[in-house]
Amino acid sequence: MTHTTHNFSPQYMESVKGDLVNEEEFVDILEERRNSSDLGHAFRTFSPHPYKGAPSCSTADLNKAVLESQYLRYMAKEIATEMGSSVEEVREEATGILEEMSQNLQLGFIRLMGYTVSKMSKRLFSSINVNMEGLNRLQQAIQEHPVILMPNHRSYADFLVISYILFTYDIPVPVIAAGSPLAGMKMVGEILRRSGAFFIRRAIGSDKLYWAVLSEYVKTIVRTGFAPVEFYVEGLRSRTLKSLTPKLGMMHMVLEPYFKGEVFDVTLVPISISYDRVLEESLLAHELLGVPKPKESTTGLLKATKVLQEDYGSMHVNFGRPLSVRHLCQGKINRCQYNLIPRDLPQKPTAEAQACVSWLAHLVVRIQEEGSLISPWSLMACLFLQAPTTVLTEEGLLWQQLTEKTLWLRKLALDFGARLNWPEKIPDLDVMASSVALHRSIVQRKAGRVYLVREEEPAGKRPISAEEGAFRTAAAVLMMASYRNQCLHLFVRPAMVATAIHIAKTTQRDKIFPFFFFLQDLFANEFIFIPGKSSQDFEEACFFLKKCAAIDVSQQEVTVSDAGQEVLSFLRALLKPFIDTYQVVFRYLCEDGVHSFSEKQSLPAVRNLATKLILSGELYTYEALSSDTQKNVLSALRRLEIVTKSRVSEQNEFRVNKDAVRRIGDMLSGKIPPQPLHGPPGTRL
Repeated sequence: MTHTTHNFSPQYMESVKGDLVNEEEFVDILEERRNSSDLGHAFRTFSPHPYKGAPSCSTADLNKAVLESQYLRYMAKEIATEMGSSVEEVREEATGILEEMSQNLQLGFIRLMGYTVSKMSKRLFSSINVNMEGLNRLQQAIQEHPVILMPNHRSYADFLVISYILFTYDIPVPVIAAGSPLAGMKMVGEILRRSGAFFIRRAIGSDKLYWAVLSEYVKTIVRTGFAPVEFYVEGLRSRTLKSLTPKLGMMHMVLEPYFKGEVFDVTLVPISISYDRVLEESLLAHELLGVPKPKESTTGLLKATKVLQEDYGSMHVNFGRPLSVRHLCQGKINRCQYNLIPRDLPQKPTAEAQACVSWLAHLVVRIQEEGSLISPWSLMACLFLQAPTTVLTEEGLLWQQLTEKTLWLRKLALDFGARLNWPEKIPDLDVMASSVALHRSIVQRKAGRVYLVREEEPAGKRPISAEEGAFRTAAAVLMMASYRNQCLHLFVRPAMVATAIHIAKTTQRDKIFPFFFFLQDLFANEFIFIPGKSSQDFEEACFFLKKCAAIDVSQQEVTVSDAGQEVLSFLRALLKPFIDTYQVVFRYLCEDGVHSFSEKQSLPAVRNLATKLILSGELYTYEALSSDTQKNVLSALRRLEIVTKSRVSEQNEFRVNKDAVRRIGDMLSGKIPPQPLHGPPGTRL
């Protein structure tokens, strides 16, 4: 099995990204499905090679091992004493929790899933492309150690596609962590359970027994090698299509058997799923604007069948190199501490263990980003959003200008090590034209210009208000922004260097780096930065900017070349919507009437303020209306202890240090030099 170390020096990044670009061919797994029987595929012989150390174990055996574990017995006694109830009552409750949670993986239902996914995929996608070398590495890894499959999460289509691919290639199918609302869907919930899904409540809070049952269930699967475990380290589906800050609870659970020496090693497999077009694009944009998410239901699923009439282009599933936890954790964690307490007793993770888990989680997300394929449309969306909104909605963007600039950006992306999904044998203009045609729900091309498509006004309805008009424009902009976000990881570090040079108004390296560090710290909830790697990130960003001849770098100075102005201007414009949105939230928090607030109160209030500023012409970015970006600002201020909890209740209330908010706003606008914020980025959990 191949293991990869990650030091993330510029030269290392260059070699890794170059490797990713040229590494291996993708195979369209739907091609065979279009030429042979789906029923034959579903009912063919399925003979996977499982983990060599795994005992023969049924679902019932697994659940019995969980309930009879020393750890759960100990926790049941502790909880019974705390609650003043009997151990039997607590154990009965634990049994109920496990029944609600556990998967019931059955080959017959895997076959049903295989048949259904084949039929649906052929209707939805022109191709599902898989890197075969990655699959071969996975097949080998699964036999050697317990494997954790870690895909990114961009669409409901992610959920069973990994299982479908593994079933197709005779690799053991995983058990998959899923949200409990899916379990409540009539019939569908049971089909998912029998296809390997285990269901986790979204709000566990301080329910000790639930945590105990869940953690013991996951750890038992890992210890026994019952099946590969699949979970989304980001926790939720990304509504913005960019990576989310990792959630660490499940990560702790899958790593603990290694930390405690119960398994020799654990293998993490990052998986990057990339879409030309996402099924839920309109739904996601409306959720970001405060429209409630529809409840998961079988009826809703059946109503959604109209998506089968649409074309969603291609999907790429890139199985990354298997990562050995044993190898990666050398020198990062002292496992001897786990020998001091019996394995069956609960142990609070040490600060060292928490930092190690956070580092690994961020590393996996970064590798997911590096392994994703960037579409021509994603590059076009970057450029489209840098034009004034009035141009997009009224005048239209010149098609020739858009295509020329896209080809310029393609070269820049390749210089930065991008992996592009750009067909080589088709003329470039045809590639871009078909990308625009695929996204006709967002843009329209006519008379040599391209226009942003806004929702139709309902027939016979009263004239819409200015606010409603802004909402309709914002929905279209946020749909476009989600596709731009798919390639932001490629540009964000160089964009921060470009922004630091611009705001600091200096060429001195020792003044540019503190600004870069300040931006990373502030935006650590917005973009993925590996904890403790700011210096390497800065070096990497400078390396790529120097490579494309945008800057010259010496020991003391970072100077912009004449040719570099266009590159740096593009990069600054990429970051501007985020900077503007943060400043809008800061402005709201510093208003006289705001003393304590809940998230539920603040989001509509910030949206109202942003709408007013847009309509008055003071603010140009409709992205300031996105609830996810607004939440990221609050998360950052809470991490920096500038916003603190004042009252814990069902709706937590927060207090704000207005002076500190003003100071950060002034640093962000260049009025005062940057100062270190509270703690390095990404270290807080």
